[in-house]
Amino acid sequence: MEDLISKIQNKFIEKKDFPIFKSGDTITVFYEIREGEKVRIQFFKGVVIQIKGHGLSKTFTIRKMSGTIGVERVFPLNLPTIQKIEVNKKGKVRRSRIFYFKDLRGKRAKIKEL
Repeated sequence: MEDLISKIQNKFIEKKDFPIFKSGDTITVFYEIREGEKVRIQFFKGVVIQIKGHGLSKTFTIRKMSGTIGVERVFPLNLPTIQKIEVNKKGKVRRSRIFYFKDLRGKRAKIKEL
C-alpha cells in the first residue's frame, strides 16, 4: 500500500529544491497570493516549531509574533505556490517539536544560534 502511495506522489507532486532546515531555525517563506486576477508574492518570517510527515507530503509549522499576538501557519513543503524559502538563522534546540516555545516570554523566548 505504501509503495502505491509513494508511486502516485512521485508522479503527480513535483519536487522542489529548498534549503535544509530544522526546528528552531528562523526562516522566511515567499509564497503567491491570488486576489482575483492579480498575483502577488507575500512572505512569512518566523521560527520553525515542528516538521511533520515524511517524503513529499511533509509539512512544517512556522510561528511569528505579530505585535503581542503569536501567529502560526502550516505549510506543505511541496505547495505549488511557494516560490522560495530562505534560512535566516540556524537555531540550537534539543527537541524536534518546540511547542513549549509558545509559553515563553522575554529573554527566555530567545533561541541560541549555531
